[in-house]
Formats: sequence, C-alpha cells, structure tokens
Amino acid sequence: MFSFIDFYKNTVEFSFNHHHFSNNPKHVWVICKWKEDWLLTRHMDRGIEFPGGKVEAGETPEKAAVREVYEETGGIVDTLTYIGQYRVTAKQEVVIKNVYFAEIKGLDKKDHYYETAGPTLLRLLPRDIKGDKQFSFIMKDEVLQYSMEWVEKNLK
Repeated sequence: MFSFIDFYKNTVEFSFNHHHFSNNPKHVWVICKWKEDWLLTRHMDRGIEFPGGKVEAGETPEKAAVREVYEETGGIVDTLTYIGQYRVTAKQEVVIKNVYFAEIKGLDKKDHYYETAGPTLLRLLPRDIKGDKQFSFIMKDEVLQYSMEWVEKNLK
C-alpha cells in the first residue's frame, strides 16, 4: 500500500489489493487505451482526465466503469481490468474509488457527453503532467503514476 498527500492536501492511500478499503466503493476511475492512443475526456470544470464517476444505485463498480467511459467519451469497453483501489480522506468526507484499465474497441460519436466535452485522444501523456494546467487535479497525484506503472508491468 502507498500513502501520499494529494493536490488538495488530503491523505490518499492506494492499494493494488482487490477491494482493500471497501467491497462497495462509490466511485470509479478508468484508464483507457484505444488502439495506440490514451482515451481521456475534457471535464468542463477540471480539465483533461481519464473518465470516471459515481457508482449508481443497483450498479456494480464494473458496470459503472463501463457506463462512465461510454457517457464521457463514447468509448465502447472491450476488456476491463481491475488495477487497484484508493481512499481519499478529506476534512468533510472519505471517498473510495476503484481504478480500472479498459481496452476500447470503438468510439461512438454522441450528441451529449454529460459534464465533459467528449473524447480526447493522446498518443503520450505529458512528462510534466503535474505542471500542465490543461489537466485535471485527478491526473496530478501518485494514483496515476502507480496505475500507469501497473499497466506497463502487467498488460504488455
């Protein structure tokens, strides 16, 4: 398990163990790959980030991950792989989120992408993503770093 302080000075704990913090997390985050590109979205308020969001009532985290990818990018998930889970302990709340890797088999053009501007494709993520103002705070902590290392090691 890894522990660090995030962009907003909250304590974040990240584990590759399956459901380390909760069997019923309320949030998901999905690192997506479509062909040779990373599939991200541009959130209207936060900036560029991988898709994700809340698990709805009666929905599994896996179904939420597939739904969120489609809603925010039009991406059709081919395979979904669990990476890990993290817990953010903030002053007002505790958020637990599953992290997945998704291989995308296609992109649908949609009229509406909810709170995002739709798909953003990048061949490479910037080396200095922490200093790049186009990117969401979600992309600027160690969860992304550890997850990308896991993808590189386990899915090649």
